[in-house]
Amino acid sequence: MSAWHDPERTVIDAFLEISQFRPGSRPTYRWFLRSFEDVARRHPAVDRQMLDAWLKAMEKRWRLPTLLNQVCIVDRFLDHLVEIGLITDNPVAVLRRRYNLKQNKPVWRALTSPNPDEALAALRRPAPFGSVLGDFMREHVALMRRRGYQYETQAHWLLRFDRFLQANPELAEASLETMLERWAAAKPTRNHAAECQKLGRILTKARFRLDPSIPPKRFNPRPEREVAREHRRPHIFSPADVRRMLDVARTYPSPDAPLRPMTIYTMVVLAYCAGLRRGELAGLDLGDVDLQSGTITIRETKFYKTRILPLNASVVAELRNYIDERRCAGAPQNPQSGLFWHEHFNDRYTPVSVSTMITKVMRRAGFKPPSGRTGPRVHDLRHSMVVNRILQWYRSGVNPQDKLRFLSTYMGHRDIHSTLVYITVTQDLLQEASERFRVVGAPCLTMEARP
Repeated sequence: MSAWHDPERTVIDAFLEISQFRPGSRPTYRWFLRSFEDVARRHPAVDRQMLDAWLKAMEKRWRLPTLLNQVCIVDRFLDHLVEIGLITDNPVAVLRRRYNLKQNKPVWRALTSPNPDEALAALRRPAPFGSVLGDFMREHVALMRRRGYQYETQAHWLLRFDRFLQANPELAEASLETMLERWAAAKPTRNHAAECQKLGRILTKARFRLDPSIPPKRFNPRPEREVAREHRRPHIFSPADVRRMLDVARTYPSPDAPLRPMTIYTMVVLAYCAGLRRGELAGLDLGDVDLQSGTITIRETKFYKTRILPLNASVVAELRNYIDERRCAGAPQNPQSGLFWHEHFNDRYTPVSVSTMITKVMRRAGFKPPSGRTGPRVHDLRHSMVVNRILQWYRSGVNPQDKLRFLSTYMGHRDIHSTLVYITVTQDLLQEASERFRVVGAPCLTMEARP
């Protein structure tokens, strides 16, 4: 009895055709899915028992790490079966929802463990906003988002506090102040202390809106100031550093994805020359690039702003080369397709994958250690763009103060104060500013007083 009705066994071929995998990968994926289908045909339903039987059969043929790298194909195939109505639900997605997980991969890893039930139980995460204050915090987040705030970071703070309350049910009858004190004592780090201060302010203000008879509590600003003083200074890349990164990106080893080196190269070009954030790079569509006018359109990014950026002729030439390479690689040509296209899954790169690839280039170029979070970040390319632009204005005799409002608009900031945060005083910048003062301002100090 088949788990799904497919007497002609055409569903797998149709799925591979729709997914537009590379021709060289299709035979492997077809064999992998056929083995899954053979096991499914011996079971009345695609459920947990069927998955266990298939995994046991595959463990005899494949090493576990290789098998876990391939199960994403089965995930996509199961989602396809749900879409066309041959099965009611993806059993892996069912387990993910039951244990409140964000990804399917931990579920597969647990199913291949010696004791799957214990491994799945260990993965269980508390339900979002499931504590005694859950409804109160959920409604507050919804209110702030209705008012136009993105409220992502604050929502993460509230969710962490919510998980702490669920793990400590004895606090259910305690006051908000007591809950916050216990939460502050849970970790000794300064970052956690500063986060607790911000969280306390949020919750007391939200409570005040519901009950004005309870005034908001004043919190000690010292933890936040200490964290601000320890905030890591951005790394400012020189033009020579950027050229080194571009050379490394061009030679990035990627035998299975020939377009990837050119993709990373173009990402670095736009991250530095246009000062784009990683999310803006990932969100670019093919239709956002206008090679005729030499502009790119950045749509609905941070602060819900859309801007059109003019590009240097050399940047436009690099974009034209990339788009030509992209076309030759078989990427979709509709304007809504992702500019930075992934050959393997026929989709755009995510912000996380953009950050990961550029970080790997930084490591290969010697700017970051082989592992760890120390060293420059991808966002430092945006800082470097601002500092090097101001440095170039100084050297060409332009007054940077007259140009900052244009730079602020180009960067997509709400006001000039956000742009000032990006101005890191480097030795070169300090020298140019001092020379400007020597030429323009210093003579005023030596002028003799008029009688």
